[in-house]
Amino acid sequence: MEAIAGKVIIITGASSGIGASTALYLSSKKAIVVLAARREELLEKLAQACVGKTLVVPTDVTKYSDVKNLVNTTLSQFGKIDVLINNAGLMAISPLNLSKVDEWEKMIDINIKGPLYGIAEVLPIFERQKSGHFINISSVAGVKVFSPGGTVYSGKKFALRAISEGLRSEVDKNIRTTTICPGVIDSELKFGSSDPTSLQSIIDFYKQAIPPDSIARAIAYAIEQPADVDINEIILRPTQQEF
Repeated sequence: MEAIAGKVIIITGASSGIGASTALYLSSKKAIVVLAARREELLEKLAQACVGKTLVVPTDVTKYSDVKNLVNTTLSQFGKIDVLINNAGLMAISPLNLSKVDEWEKMIDINIKGPLYGIAEVLPIFERQKSGHFINISSVAGVKVFSPGGTVYSGKKFALRAISEGLRSEVDKNIRTTTICPGVIDSELKFGSSDPTSLQSIIDFYKQAIPPDSIARAIAYAIEQPADVDINEIILRPTQQEF
């Protein structure tokens, strides 16, 4: 707990699922959690459930100006940022031949550009502090292509893993980078597909899901390691999941 207590931790996609569970878990370990998502009313409710200091900053990660405001507001409020958890995500599963181009663009904006915007704003702060920790939420679909229907989703998750690894190799060695690759986790993510056939398939697939606090504990494990230990990647899935 001592390694987490007092740390200022930004969590994107904090309004539900992994983000909300992580906020609750880290706040129970006395972290200062900054809650970022589009749905302000859910963030306010979550903040009331958290222990200790919290900050709600309504944020659409697809808008660079919003991410810039998130980081500046956090810095002005607390004077530092210790961890950025890039968690906001969308999973819109459908076969490529349906050409769901709008959904592809949304996934790319949320799941690739969003983390890059966060990195762009937070990295200079970490460099000045000579410390900091990026945690990027990828997926087992970023390790093995989820098919049929998950080609684009897997593509962006592979991309996030590549960004994480490139970031790790570029930054000063006192800045840590962790990629978390969850398997089937119970969250709103499963409702992201507009194709009825794909949606039903995903809902059925998610019957084996484990709770999001499983990921919260993995995130806490990475954060609480000594400063000279960098947990680069964690792959975590239900024992029943074959994919």
